Amino acid sequence: MTILDDYQQVALSSADWSAVAQRFELDVVHEHLETDAAAERLAHSAVVVAMRERTTFPAELFERLPELRLLVTTGMKNAAIDLDAAAARGIAVSGARGGGNSVAELTIGMMIALTRHFAEEDAAIRAGRWQHTIGPGLQGLTLGVLGLGRLGGPVADLANAFGMRVIAWDRSITSERAARHGATVVDRDALFAESDVLTVHMPLSESSRGLVGVRELGLMKPTAYLVNTSRGPIVDEAALLDALTAGRLAGAALDVYDVEPLPAGHPLRSAPNTLLLPHLGYVTTDQYARFYADVVEDILAWDDGAPVRLLEA
Repeated sequence: MTILDDYQQVALSSADWSAVAQRFELDVVHEHLETDAAAERLAHSAVVVAMRERTTFPAELFERLPELRLLVTTGMKNAAIDLDAAAARGIAVSGARGGGNSVAELTIGMMIALTRHFAEEDAAIRAGRWQHTIGPGLQGLTLGVLGLGRLGGPVADLANAFGMRVIAWDRSITSERAARHGATVVDRDALFAESDVLTVHMPLSESSRGLVGVRELGLMKPTAYLVNTSRGPIVDEAALLDALTAGRLAGAALDVYDVEPLPAGHPLRSAPNTLLLPHLGYVTTDQYARFYADVVEDILAWDDGAPVRLLEA
């Protein structure tokens, strides 16, 4: 069996794999594999463990994995897996539960780091310079939450603790739900126009792809900031780059991208006023411990003939 995308080399130390190791030979992959390399590495694996959506599993890849019988993914959803194709080949797909407040914490941390120029000041002090930027405090600023759901709600809760005014919009929002998170419902245009910081917390779907585009970015103040810890394609990448380069946006903090890992030479890597993180929203020791404990349980249950947490299309 193969454990994929163990970037930090902590998969085996995050849970007790001893029972699994008695039944399977463990192969751990620390680097990201594209489709051809994944097909070669996984060709003889009956069980594969995927970390969220780091490696995609389209029908084409399943067709090249004749021995695969169980695919376990961290998280209870994984848009990178073609569940229909897996089912057609008789491959079971199980999920692993997460939890905690890591995305909300990261969002607030990125917000402060972006507006107060943490990355620039860290680089400057290491280069022998001292205090050359200035930025706003959060108290009194307006936070716009695009998607006040499972992840956006806790962000609003934390923002209230900082004394921010919180406004929110999504297609199914209600005044009652907003009130529970200390937020005010506004229409979509007002969300962009009034926000000093806009944070994105919507799932990626055909209706949300490109939802933040040229028009929406054009509604934002030139002093406003964008934070995206959701999915890259929700924000039109070209439009965002244009707004940043032209100075029509004060800055952007991104944890997600259209293509991950972000390719070398990508224009975002040199874009002005940006804070770039490598999709760390769920990457915490406690989250990994929960994920991999379930992964171990999934593998043993499947091998015993009683699979658990099966995912269906």
